[in-house]
Amino acid sequence: MIQDYIRKQSCRLFTGKYDIALEDRAPTCDDLSRRFQQIDELGIYLHIPFCDRICPYCPYNKELYHPDIARKYAIAVKKEIDVYSDIIGNRAVTSFYIGGGTPTTMLNSGIETILVHIYDTFNMQCEIHMESHPNHLSADNLNGLVSMGVKYLSIGVESLQDRHLKTLKRPYTAQEVTQAVRRAVGKHFNCVNADVIFALPDQTYHEIEQAGHMLVDMGVDQIAAYPLFKFPYTKMGSHGREVIFNLSTIVKRRKMLNLLEHIFYDAGFDRTSVWAFTKKDIPKYCSVTVPLYVGFGASGSSYLKDIFYLNTFNVGEYIKAFENGRMAIALSLDLSEKMQMAGWLYWRIYETRFTKKDFKKRFGQDFDSIYGKYMKPLALLGFLKDDGEQIVLTDRGAYWLHAFEDVFSIDYISTLWGTSKQEPWPERVIL
Repeated sequence: MIQDYIRKQSCRLFTGKYDIALEDRAPTCDDLSRRFQQIDELGIYLHIPFCDRICPYCPYNKELYHPDIARKYAIAVKKEIDVYSDIIGNRAVTSFYIGGGTPTTMLNSGIETILVHIYDTFNMQCEIHMESHPNHLSADNLNGLVSMGVKYLSIGVESLQDRHLKTLKRPYTAQEVTQAVRRAVGKHFNCVNADVIFALPDQTYHEIEQAGHMLVDMGVDQIAAYPLFKFPYTKMGSHGREVIFNLSTIVKRRKMLNLLEHIFYDAGFDRTSVWAFTKKDIPKYCSVTVPLYVGFGASGSSYLKDIFYLNTFNVGEYIKAFENGRMAIALSLDLSEKMQMAGWLYWRIYETRFTKKDFKKRFGQDFDSIYGKYMKPLALLGFLKDDGEQIVLTDRGAYWLHAFEDVFSIDYISTLWGTSKQEPWPERVIL
């Protein structure tokens, strides 16, 4: 299949390998302490793997919420934090992101104690970015989030038309989610982000424009608009693999995103990532904002300078591991310098802009000597602008370059996450 051929050839070009294999080799605490000697600052990711119901399109690791399991989970996460206490030491934590699942399912059942433990344990030099569900955003729960120190809040709106909400199995109406968003905006978080999905089945261009204007009128600070991707291990994607290079699909997605771009730019938003648009002079909501991070919780992944590893996806096995006094790391991958560079470039492209001096600082090499031969033709095609010091993607480039990256990411995620959801402790996963 042409898609597989392009993916493998591109993988070899940028990483030096046709395939990437994660093994069931868990780094020891001594090994992690040695690797952290090269790290001055890091981010933290906390995974909350619970949802009130399972959405048919969602690829992320989650299971149905049960209060007793959530309380045991909170205890296990705090034990994992304790393990990292000496490893991380007093290094500055400059980014903290809580995702899921649905983090707000654990309000009043353990998330508060986890956050207190994190801030008591580490040198936290940042504020909390946290995902939420519209049905959890009552006035009382919003006050609770504020009191917990959440400053950046993301709301999974997904759609603003009732017929599409039914397709996505979202348990609220367009009117109800609008009211929830307005309540959140009224709490004066540093940034309120609304997630919305486009390119839904039979969605019209008029509906896209309507949703874009509604989001602006709600007063949110940021909008993350991304297309519907169908992962094969989800219910919505189980009928067959999505073909990334289906021309009608990618052209329709591009036109829909272009309609949203015009609406958001006219309303005073700037593009801050491939899919996100943020009001001018507002600090953006985002996931981990530094290149190196540690992940806590079931399926939490960690990326240090020369290693990537992730915990078991199975919540019960994660809890059992820490009850038995051991780590819950399931898979790891040692990263060559070429792989590290490719990963760095992938995420900088996602953010749509980066400086060459940051590459030099990270790798000690000149960016143009490594990637200049790829940047020049992209600039000629109008995908990016290069002023010699900074690379900035154009709107055209942001879409098409990320569409190309999806050849990697969707296949990789489907393989890694799909396997990890089925096997708590896989021996090997080849991407």
